[in-house]
Amino acid sequence: MSILEACIFATALCGFFGIIWKQNLMMKILAMDVMSTGVIAWYVLVASRDGWLAPIDIGRDADYADPVPQAVILTAIVIGFSIQALILVGAMKLSRDTPTLEIREIEKNNTP
Repeated sequence: MSILEACIFATALCGFFGIIWKQNLMMKILAMDVMSTGVIAWYVLVASRDGWLAPIDIGRDADYADPVPQAVILTAIVIGFSIQALILVGAMKLSRDTPTLEIREIEKNNTP
């Protein structure tokens, strides 16, 4: 395992544990974004294992990175951004009802 793979794995793992352990809703949203960034970076790294060059240069005989997974990951980035924006709007509306974004306080106030 290279250092780059270890850093990417640590990023995704930090985001995962942040989602589980943090009690503030904004911190959970931020941790979700960190985990998403780690997963996207891992997919880009896996797609480039065959080579680091772009497949545009036809003159060389070299190993090229596969552009299809990277194009799919661009779509995942856009979808992740829109989901994060939707969750942040939900958190804004929730903060108008309750003055705090602590999960335990929100559950206490909204339990029937």
